[in-house]
Amino acid sequence: MGQTTPCVYDRWLPDPTGCAPEIRLDSPAWFAWLEAATTTRFAYPIYDSRCGYIVGVMTVRKERRARGGWYWTVYRRVGAKLRKHYLGRSATVTQARLAAIAADLLAEGTPAPRASKHETSIF
Repeated sequence: MGQTTPCVYDRWLPDPTGCAPEIRLDSPAWFAWLEAATTTRFAYPIYDSRCGYIVGVMTVRKERRARGGWYWTVYRRVGAKLRKHYLGRSATVTQARLAAIAADLLAEGTPAPRASKHETSIF
């Protein structure tokens, strides 16, 4: 059976182990979870305020680098291109940084939602 990717919801991560109710981003439990050897990835939603809903998800992965240690990187496919943003060590994976990268990815090419063919403009 494949491993499911934990997903952040509204600044909370449901505890993947099922032992605790949720893990709040930027809390000591969050940083401990990021540092755990079993934590290798999670998903973060990309919210578009123009339409008021989530338009996609970015994947955040822990990777070993040649200079030593583990670092976090964000990936998001936009059309045929794979976008990549470097986050850094676990201490830099904060709610503010994740939200800023999600906004950058949205600006880089996630298309704005189209109006339905039944919606008309009064202008």
